[in-house]
Amino acid sequence: MPLKSETVEAASRTLLLLEELNRHRVTSIDRLHKATGLPKSTVVRLMKSLCAMGYAANDRRQGGYAVASRVKSLSNGFHGDPLVVEAARPWALAFTRQYHWPIAIAVLDRSSVVIRFSTIPDSPVSPFHATLNTHLSLLGRALWRAYLAFCPVSERSMLLDMLSRSSEEEDRLARERKRALSLLSAIRKQGFAERDPLVEPRSSGTIAVPIRADGRVLATVGMTYFVSAIDRDDILQRYVPLVQALADNIAASVASLQE
Repeated sequence: MPLKSETVEAASRTLLLLEELNRHRVTSIDRLHKATGLPKSTVVRLMKSLCAMGYAANDRRQGGYAVASRVKSLSNGFHGDPLVVEAARPWALAFTRQYHWPIAIAVLDRSSVVIRFSTIPDSPVSPFHATLNTHLSLLGRALWRAYLAFCPVSERSMLLDMLSRSSEEEDRLARERKRALSLLSAIRKQGFAERDPLVEPRSSGTIAVPIRADGRVLATVGMTYFVSAIDRDDILQRYVPLVQALADNIAASVASLQE
């Protein structure tokens, strides 16, 4: 039992040190000691091991230690959600707790968007039972419209070309490029997208906005509601600004996580 405990503690210390090292371009033994609370002798010993294994390097010209390229190999087996989904999760849950309506986060997947997180299980008034991992490839969907409307021009053109080859009846609009571009321009002008009212189920609606960073769309976020429960004015004056603020908060969290 003591041996197992010592092994866990050694691994914990090593990972703690590597995480702290990864927060800085270059840092010193003294700063690592103060940040982690580990004894200096332990920091020195573990840093020697990390350097020998290729996970860190002692750059004397810059006066300290830095992560080395082998650190990238630690994420090779990770195939989880994009960072934006991780950043969105607490914000989306907080939104649904406060306003009850379900929130969905969708990311691009080739010629469609796919819902990678949803608060439907946490919503007492969701129009749907489940949407997680649903692909929304039809141009009538709010989450997909929001992506197409706000993504860079070159990306939009490529995606519309792909959609124009679709056999889906709802994607016929993509084959009418002038009409499609006019619709997407109107969406950009109003600042949000809506599900086509002719798309089933007609008892509900969705508003969606992009989550953006550095001129590109990271994902789209949408709120779904019963059309009989909310007036149009309430959607425009109350919920659109709330969903836009939600997108801004998620984008800020992405930037924070990247730093």
